Amino acid sequence: MDRTFFLLGAVSAFVGVAAGAFGAHGLKSRLGEDLLAIFETGVRYQMYHAFALFAAAWAASRWPGGLTTAAGWLFVAGTVIFSGSLYALSLTGQRWLGAVTPIGGLAFLAGWLCLAAACWKS
Repeated sequence: MDRTFFLLGAVSAFVGVAAGAFGAHGLKSRLGEDLLAIFETGVRYQMYHAFALFAAAWAASRWPGGLTTAAGWLFVAGTVIFSGSLYALSLTGQRWLGAVTPIGGLAFLAGWLCLAAACWKS
């Protein structure tokens, strides 16, 4: 799992940088400040959790097991749901997508708890 999470972290960071550049250069003149701020929040949390995937990769090599694996997949799910819903909301203006975002936030929180528990148990 360590290589899988490291690879997913690198891909997520790449996408995060590309999305950030797209937001700064391609969307700045097309979106209102409120929607651009929402897009930027998605980018910021994607980047945070790309680094979290690197931490999960390291933890999987140090403390292999279900908790570190769960942490990594929860970070992936959180990125897709949290950041993905914010990207979609900002690009479409469909405010109902904001109701999906907290599910991704819960996945992030659960991932951090799993990572902490893996450390604690070791």
